[in-house]
Amino acid sequence: MEGLRDGLQGLLQGLGRGSVPCWPGSIVSRTMSRLHTVSPPVAPAIGTEAASPGGVAGWLRQARRWAGSSCQVCRRWQTDALCVDCLGRFAPARPRCRGCAIVLPHPEVEFCGRCLREPSALTAVVAALDYGFPWDRLISRFKFHAAPELAGDLADLLTGAVAPALRSGWLERPEWVLPVPLSPQRLRERGYNQAWELARRVARAQGLSARADLLVKLREGAHQAELSREERLHNLAAAFATEPQARPLLAGARVALVDDVMTTGATLQELARTLLRAGASQVQGWVLARTPE
Repeated sequence: MEGLRDGLQGLLQGLGRGSVPCWPGSIVSRTMSRLHTVSPPVAPAIGTEAASPGGVAGWLRQARRWAGSSCQVCRRWQTDALCVDCLGRFAPARPRCRGCAIVLPHPEVEFCGRCLREPSALTAVVAALDYGFPWDRLISRFKFHAAPELAGDLADLLTGAVAPALRSGWLERPEWVLPVPLSPQRLRERGYNQAWELARRVARAQGLSARADLLVKLREGAHQAELSREERLHNLAAAFATEPQARPLLAGARVALVDDVMTTGATLQELARTLLRAGASQVQGWVLARTPE
């Protein structure tokens, strides 16, 4: 521990002398103070839950907070991956349609015109933020560039949207929180399901049960981002199914589906229909980001 402190102290002193682009002295002081007041994180033992990919990511997150890090958006040096200023600027609370989470012009309005006109398999949809700068870059890194360590901070954003909706009662507490599944091929390519990394953390924060083994994606069609709304619906037809053990668990149950990004909602709609056919009483959508229309 003393050797680590000495090493970091030498680095920070070098930074303070201007040997590299210099940070404010207050940052150096706060970092050194933290070294003397916060115990370092303990590495997870192999074979424990913490040693899973998500557990390792959680340990790395603790380590980053202990040693200090920079905001993933503005690069300001601090303890969290997302600073308060960036959250206030780029993720403000906004009135959203309760049926599809699109931003609404007035907080008094609960549903957009499309949701009033068209029936939906989803009872409600909640989103934490709009899919745009800087979140598109951060989510893409989390999703496509092997960065599961971002899951905790991104899940905190989604929890911040879900928690007040559950407390107020307009979202009913679900019996199950389920991630949008990946095909086996896609799961092998990425090494983890980003929706599951979000779902299990949000569920834990709200005292809910999460499962990743009740839904399966049967086939990998064309990439959804390249398709129109109508093409997406056709592309996803019969793409999902429930596992055999799911039916007794889903019978009469309220379910929340978690995904990282919602564009047209075609994926969530198809999954909701699959769950309703399997016996679920209602299906909600919880998404980190909603693509603006």
